[in-house]
Formats: sequence, structure tokens, C-alpha cells
Amino acid sequence: MLTPEQINNAATQLYTAERERAQIPALTLAHPDMTMDDAYNIQKAWVDRKIAEGAKVRGYKIGLTSRAMQMAVNIDQPDYGVLLDDMFFEDGAEIRAADFLDPRIEVELAFVLKDRLEGDNITIFDVLNATDYVIPSLELIAARCHRTDPETGYTRKVLDTISDNAANAGIILGGRPIKPMEMDLRWAGALLYLNGQIEETGLAAGVLGNPANGICWVCKRFAPHGVALEPGQVVLSGSFTRPVPVKAGDTVHADYGPLGGISVRFV
Repeated sequence: MLTPEQINNAATQLYTAERERAQIPALTLAHPDMTMDDAYNIQKAWVDRKIAEGAKVRGYKIGLTSRAMQMAVNIDQPDYGVLLDDMFFEDGAEIRAADFLDPRIEVELAFVLKDRLEGDNITIFDVLNATDYVIPSLELIAARCHRTDPETGYTRKVLDTISDNAANAGIILGGRPIKPMEMDLRWAGALLYLNGQIEETGLAAGVLGNPANGICWVCKRFAPHGVALEPGQVVLSGSFTRPVPVKAGDTVHADYGPLGGISVRFV
């Protein structure tokens, strides 16, 4: 276990990396014996610092829930991060690419809750009953620590990603919101275009068989800590495509078919 001082120092490194737009080495290089609890404690210390500066928690993201994503980053288990109010962008927004380190876009469904969810025995049906609506979303991810170390070739571990707030950087909601029982969410799909060319396609079933399972997973992960998902919170269930790198000048469009579309431009 890391000491409180080591945890705070690691959180400060990530905070500074984001603010100064300069990636740092993976934390597991310096702390090879880091545990998962250490990683989430680092994430919490970093997020708490932002909250102390005025940010507000709007929800959570679940990451690495699909085989496509796990294979893309060589990680074999889900993780979660915190969504803060300054991470939300409008559909059609222009986003400064330079504000983010190694920015990439993922295709997801977001669940907006109307009831509290808590406990380690939450089922898909509990999630659907507690959800006000489901809406297409894009997640903007970033990497405050190197995915692959430029000097040693070391590949970051899941603990590095967790410490890095699950690589969370932004969220764009758009398209047509639907009630959770309006369609079989497993068959919600999307075509992801980059500058007019299809880069990725996928179905939401890629997220643990059903995107609602992503919400179940985070409830069970929170249960031992007495943390609940609250009404009004937005929960990203996990990407069902691989991440697509973006840069200034790129236009991204995600076509969700009957659920509409989302577009953003990077400047």
C-alpha cells in the first residue's frame, strides 16, 4: 500500500500534467507494487482537489467494458472514473484539441438516472427501472500519463489508467433520448466517422453483453464503500468501439441510426 504522502504526490503529478499539458511516466514505473485501492485513492485525491476548486460531480464513466476496448489497450478488466461538470460539451461543439493530452473519441450510451442505485446485488432490471432515459454519447478520453513510455517502451497498466481518472476528459451528449425499455439496448449501434470516413462501427451489446451491465458493475464496485449512484447523475456505460485519435482540424460524427447523431469539431 502507498503512503498518504505518496498518494497525494501521485495525484499532484496527474493534476499538474493535465494543467501544463505535459504527460508524465506511468505511475506504476515508480510504484510497481501499487494496488488497485492505491490507484482509486490517487484518483479520488485528484478529483477531490478539483472539487475543492469548485467542480461538481455529475456522474461516472465505466471504462474497458468491451473486448474491443480491452484489446485496444491491453487491459482485461473494467474501471471507473468521475464525470465533473466542466467535462460536458454540447453536440456540435468546437473543442480545442490542444487542451487535451493524446485525445481520442469513443462511442457510448449514457444512462441518466431518476432513482438511486446502490448495493452489490443490482441487476439489469434494477438499472432499467432506475433509469430516466438513455441517450447517445461520445466520450473524449485523454492520457495524462504515457500509454507507452517513449524511453523504455513500458506500457501503462490498468492501475495507471484508474489513477488517471479512467482516462476521462469529456463527454458529449446528443441524438434522441429514449426510455430504457423503448428498444433492446443490445442492438443500439453506431457508425463513427472521422472527416467523412467510417473509422469504427459497433453494437452496444459489446459492453458486457448489455450496456446496463456496465451500470451494474459500477454499483457492485461502489457497494463496499457505501457509495450510491444518485438521481440525475449521468453514467457512461462503456465504449463499444475502439478509441479513435483526434487532432486539430478533425470533424467527428457518430450516426446512431434511429437514435440520431452527434457531431463535434476539433480546432
